Amino acid sequence: MSTVPRLTALDAVHRALGATMTDFAGWDMPLRYGSERDEHVAVRTKAGLFDLSHMGEITVTGPQAVDFLNFSLVGNIGSIGVGRARYTMICAENGGILDDLIVYRLGEPDAPEYMIVANASNAQNVLDVLRDRAGDFDVEVRDDRDAYALLAVQGPESPGILKSVTDADLDGLKYYAGLPGTVAGVPALIARTGYTGEDGFELFVAPGDAETLWNALMAAGESVGLVPAGLSCRDTLRLEAGMPLYGHELTAELTPFDAGLGRVVKFEKTSMSETFVGRAALDAAAERAETAPPRKLVGLIAEGRRIPRAGFSVVADGKVIGEVTSGAPSPTLGKPIAIAYVDAAHAAPDTEGVGVDIRGTHEPYQVVALPFYKRQK
Repeated sequence: MSTVPRLTALDAVHRALGATMTDFAGWDMPLRYGSERDEHVAVRTKAGLFDLSHMGEITVTGPQAVDFLNFSLVGNIGSIGVGRARYTMICAENGGILDDLIVYRLGEPDAPEYMIVANASNAQNVLDVLRDRAGDFDVEVRDDRDAYALLAVQGPESPGILKSVTDADLDGLKYYAGLPGTVAGVPALIARTGYTGEDGFELFVAPGDAETLWNALMAAGESVGLVPAGLSCRDTLRLEAGMPLYGHELTAELTPFDAGLGRVVKFEKTSMSETFVGRAALDAAAERAETAPPRKLVGLIAEGRRIPRAGFSVVADGKVIGEVTSGAPSPTLGKPIAIAYVDAAHAAPDTEGVGVDIRGTHEPYQVVALPFYKRQK
C-alpha cells in the first residue's frame, strides 16, 4: 500500500519552476530545478535558496528542560546560551546513534525553551524516544513539525541578500546562533546554520508565510546570482564539506566515537546528574577509539573518472578494508570523491594501494583527511 508524500508550503512554487520532484522521507521534495552542477557552483560562488521544510522541529519546555535534555542527548545542553545553537546527537542505551540534531535555546532562564531539529527520516522516532524518556521530568515535549516551514539561503552572497530584506543584526549573529526577527515583513527565527560548507542562514517561519519569504529572497538575490537549489546539490555540497548524513556515515550500529565525532559527547554536564542514556556504552566506545579503533572515516579522491557509490567496497592488497558511505562527482574538485570507513591501518592520508571496487574493477583512490573543501573565512 503506497503512502501519498506530504507537500511543503512551497510545493506550488517548485512545480512552477519546473523542479524535478522526489519522494524523500515521506515528503515530495525538489531534487533539482535544472542542472544540479550549476546549482552546486552557484552556492559555492554566489548563493542558493533551499526549501528544507521536511526537517522535524520538536520543542521542549518546562522547569526541568535542561536536566531532561542532558539526560536524553549526549551533549551538555545546559551550557548553551540563549540565542545559541549546538550540534549534538541522541543515542540508544548501547551507544548507537539514533539521529544527529541541532538544538536551539530560545527561552530565558526563567522560561526554558529549546527547539530540536531532527532529520526528516528520523523525526518521528526522535519525538517518540524523547517522549518516552520524559518520564517523571517536569517538561513538555511538543511536536512542532506542522508549525514551521524552513528556508535556507546559503553561499557567500547570502549575508548581503538577507541584509537587504531584514533589519536584524546579522553582523552580530555568530555561527550556530539564532535570533527572532522580521524578514521581508515575515516573523522568523533567523539562524546562522547550514549544511553546505558555506556561510548562510536557515529561516524558520510559519508555513503560510513561506511563499512570501521565498519570493522576496529570490527578488533580493536576483542581481547577485541567487538560484533555487534542490536536495541533489545539497548532498554534493555537504559531501565536499565532509558533513555526515544519517543512514550513511551515521547509523544506529555506530557510536559517535566510531564516526570520529566523539567530541559531541560530553561526560561532564551542567545539570543535577551526569547520567545520560548510553553513557556506559559511550565510555567504552571512547576507550576503544583511543586505543584500538577498528575503522576510521576518511575521504577518498578518484584518480580516474568512475564514480563510487554508497556500499561499494574499499580494497587494498586484494582485500576488502572498508566500505564507501557516500560518493559523487565533486564539481569543486572536478573529480569523483567519497567518504568511507576503512581499517585504521589504511586510514592515514596518502596511504598507497587503496582503491574502490567498482563493478569488479579496483579503481585507484587517494586517501585524504576530511573535509575535501573548506571555505575561506
